[in-house]
Amino acid sequence: MSHLRNFILGSAWALGSTAPTFAQTAPKTDFHQWAPTPPMGWNSWDCYGPTVTEAETKANADYMAKNLKSSGWEYVVVDIRWYVGNDTAHGYNEKDPDWNIDAYGRFVPAPNRFPSAAGGKGFRPLANYLHAKGLKFGIHLMRGVPVIAVQRKLPIKGTRLTAADIYSPDGQAGWLHDMYTVVPTRPGAQQYYNALFELYAAWGVDFVKVDDLSEPYHAGEIELIRKAIDRTGRKIVFSMSPGETPLADARHAQQHANLWRTVGDFWDSWEQLKEHFAVCARWAPYIMPGAWPDADMLPLGRLGIRAERGDDRQTRFTPDEQRTLLTLWSIFRSPLIFGGDLPSNTPATLALLTNPRVLAVHRASTHNRQLFRRGDLVGWVADDPKTGDRFLALFNAQDQDLAPASAAAAASPILTRQGPQAKLDVDITGAQKLYLNVRDGGDGNAWDHADWLSPTLSNGPQTLALSTLVWQSATAGWGQPQANKSVSGGPLTVAGQPYAAGIGTHANSLIEYVLPAGYTRFQTTVGLDQAGAVQNTGGTVQFLVFTRPPLLPAPPDSVRVPVTLAALGFATGCTVQDLWSGRTLGPAAGEFAPYVRRHAAGFYRLSAKK
Repeated sequence: MSHLRNFILGSAWALGSTAPTFAQTAPKTDFHQWAPTPPMGWNSWDCYGPTVTEAETKANADYMAKNLKSSGWEYVVVDIRWYVGNDTAHGYNEKDPDWNIDAYGRFVPAPNRFPSAAGGKGFRPLANYLHAKGLKFGIHLMRGVPVIAVQRKLPIKGTRLTAADIYSPDGQAGWLHDMYTVVPTRPGAQQYYNALFELYAAWGVDFVKVDDLSEPYHAGEIELIRKAIDRTGRKIVFSMSPGETPLADARHAQQHANLWRTVGDFWDSWEQLKEHFAVCARWAPYIMPGAWPDADMLPLGRLGIRAERGDDRQTRFTPDEQRTLLTLWSIFRSPLIFGGDLPSNTPATLALLTNPRVLAVHRASTHNRQLFRRGDLVGWVADDPKTGDRFLALFNAQDQDLAPASAAAAASPILTRQGPQAKLDVDITGAQKLYLNVRDGGDGNAWDHADWLSPTLSNGPQTLALSTLVWQSATAGWGQPQANKSVSGGPLTVAGQPYAAGIGTHANSLIEYVLPAGYTRFQTTVGLDQAGAVQNTGGTVQFLVFTRPPLLPAPPDSVRVPVTLAALGFATGCTVQDLWSGRTLGPAAGEFAPYVRRHAAGFYRLSAKK
């Protein structure tokens, strides 16, 4: 997922900050005109993982056409592995996948999941269904050439070469092994991608999300894809995934893609949402029409029906956090790609997605940037190019902070892929509670799957497996901690070894137990779960054990967030409108300082006095 916009340096909005030096003058080719505003749509990943069906896709399209299209929502995207007839929820079937592939090594839809694709029709009937409703159709791809096409030496259309002539096993994705790398300099490499996109264009595809492309950054294959899309003559919007795309490659991304991801997979976790303030601030200078930094999908509404992460649920974001998410994505002008099951939407979720004043900022604002960050109080500003008004977003991202690691009864070293496990042995004599805390090791990676393995309470010869007790409370970075399996639902596995007993969680997490009387020691092995260790870059985590509450005093429930109006160009004051409610808040002079609740956002239009 991804995004971009026009960035003009102007004294009226510099607001005392150092202006970015990156010039927003990437050469524009025709493909930039295919996404003049950040795309808005639905993607099947967050609710159906690799198992979405034609009926489910149509149900979401029907809802969009009826309830969202008039607000600008138009893309319907079938995510990963639509070519596997027997894939599994909460992971991938790599044991005995039922491949569907044509004679030229190009995957085609599984007809048991997409019945209209039978008889060689591919996705054309489904695309026609969406187009008839005024919507656009998208699909997910994995970078590279199918392993099965290489093994079978399937021919590359229009050449005497085969898939075996263009591949390399180097750089294969660590988390899914369907594809090999296409070596860009090999004869036949461009022809392979040309044939791929000829097929998709014939199906009527309007959007492609190409995975395993941005982190690490595969410039050669990106250029092959760009040429292949352009060659078709069809306006196919090109989205690169996942992220974070290297900032050093931002200009290349602008010149070749319409969207590129700024983060890894984003789920309904406040921890991950809070990280986006820094991410969006560093990517704001690279926004331009037709090329959009992508903060990833909106994990809102009903999620996890058959997804990779977690169970069937409503989003874990609170109503305040949901507004924070939409406010930040809108003023950053990220693509808005909804991840929940649309037919399951509540009226509140629908209202969130169709607010005309908020969507107007997303669609047409300019000069979008972070105005300030004072600790966890954050301000963003943008211009209305038609009226000269300013848009102001104010965020209160304050949290009740954890005690420092030095206050813990025991702490592991930072664990990584290279050193994924450690042992802890803690004296808990006299303790009434036990707090198990996992923290991100500082790399900002989202794959911080963490396991407490064989956690045991003891008092001499007497032992008790902690995983047999019910915790008093538990939080995790995403998902929910689980007893005797990983947070992603698989077996507890560290350094290739499975463990029967333990607790699977994800940084940042805190699990609280009331201790039974008489135990004096706590012992456990801790480790980075295999689900994190096999990713492209893996995760880094630290495990800490506390016997006293590890939380520092909580900040106030709401705080004033002041902004000097003269710095925004309103020396004589302005009129303020609340964009979420539509209410006029009245005139303001000198300073505008609304109260903003913790994890909430205020979103305003500021107009000069007339």
